Amino acid sequence: MIEILMMGTVIAPVTSGIVQALKVSKIVPKRFLPLAAIFIGVGLGASATFLGADLLVRSWAGGISGLAATGLFELSKNGKDNSYPEEE
Repeated sequence: MIEILMMGTVIAPVTSGIVQALKVSKIVPKRFLPLAAIFIGVGLGASATFLGADLLVRSWAGGISGLAATGLFELSKNGKDNSYPEEE
């Protein structure tokens, strides 16, 4: 389990960067970005042969990295305090 979390930690920044690029380019609608993040994470995990683990373990780590990227996206989106108007 710890091995999967460590691999997910390695893959998560890359997944987050790719999802951010998709968000900026508007290729994928915003409502499908979390789902795209999970699929991208699984794909990156499956292709990360340098991690030296089984395909299934790498895929799980990629899925976890996709979930982490989604969490970071939602945190940055919902973490802004909108109760005070911006000063001009």
